[in-house]
Amino acid sequence: MITAFDLDEYGFAVPKTIEELRKYLQAAIEVEHLTIPVYMTGMYTIHPGTNSEAYYVIRSVLLEEMLHMTLAANLLNAVGGTPRVAHPEFIGEYPVRLPMSSQDLPEIGLRHFSPEALRTFLAIEEPRSFHTEAPMGSGWTSIGQFYGAIAQGLFGLVERHGETHVFTGDESRQVGPEHFYNSGGEAFKITDWETALKAIEVISEQGEGALDSIWDSDDVFFGQESQPAHYFRFNEIVMGHRYTLADRPTDPPSGPSMAVDWKGAYPIKGDSKVADYERYKDKSAVYDKAVEFNQTYALLLCALQKALDGEPSTMGLAVPFMLEMRDRAEQLYRNPHPDPECAKQGLFASATFEITRPHLDQAKTQVEEYVAAAELDDEAPMDLSGLTVATKGRFA
Repeated sequence: MITAFDLDEYGFAVPKTIEELRKYLQAAIEVEHLTIPVYMTGMYTIHPGTNSEAYYVIRSVLLEEMLHMTLAANLLNAVGGTPRVAHPEFIGEYPVRLPMSSQDLPEIGLRHFSPEALRTFLAIEEPRSFHTEAPMGSGWTSIGQFYGAIAQGLFGLVERHGETHVFTGDESRQVGPEHFYNSGGEAFKITDWETALKAIEVISEQGEGALDSIWDSDDVFFGQESQPAHYFRFNEIVMGHRYTLADRPTDPPSGPSMAVDWKGAYPIKGDSKVADYERYKDKSAVYDKAVEFNQTYALLLCALQKALDGEPSTMGLAVPFMLEMRDRAEQLYRNPHPDPECAKQGLFASATFEITRPHLDQAKTQVEEYVAAAELDDEAPMDLSGLTVATKGRFA
């Protein structure tokens, strides 16, 4: 469970006020979100019919990152903050540094499925127990350490001011299990210290393991089968073997083999931009496909924003929008890069995850139209399983 320690002497201060806590929780939402395009890129660049085990490992982590982002937003709403996900500053320009992280940690970029991509994944999810001591300087060095600081700050505020003065948020803004559920747990409402601590423990232990072990706590929190935490799931891909119950965190996995074909992926230029594709739009369809992908990405963020602003049933839009993103990404990755020099190097086109204010303004209008057409009941999830940008129309 959480064993946060005082990080002040290492240059990373525990939040001492509600305002500071809200800043940390917004940063937490951004940390969780920024990992999602990184994992999506690794997963969607895999050739169809290859690396199926690795694909579903990455997918399982991706779904849990969506849960973590939702729980972090519930935490912020619970303490009277306002999550902000549908604004340009929320979207990082890759490669990007994770908010409040140490300068010693590398920037994370968009990479195709490869040993380099998996090294990035491992760096993101590395357990704090792997650090012999907290480094000097500013910023956190593991996501577990970051959430440990949040837990310690929140506990201090509750001790000083009482739960009723800390958890002042409107409960109607909470996303619950009726709105978000997947095989890696479920969202739940956060209204007090107990549920807040549970959220922090779920996020930390799904990422790096419970009680310095390989395994998460899904069996305890959700009644689901426990599985390796994110770091160890990714390490199974790297090592080409599964973990067993007898393995320890410092051991290599000693279980059944996992087939991994590093050549079974579309190599990409991870820092490509839509502007790079625009120069070749008369000769290639890549530009249009990249624009359409980013439009769908904007729709996803606007749907999430509406859900977190007090209409949690709109979380149902996330499923069809993410499926649409998957389909459009896979269409992109199968096209050679339109730049002839990049194509000569064997590189393929890729999703750029770029969004501007006009994208978001138009996406917000379109999400409002979807919600109005569905005549939603806030107590039930939205059923829009057949929705696609293509069938519902696209904004320019």
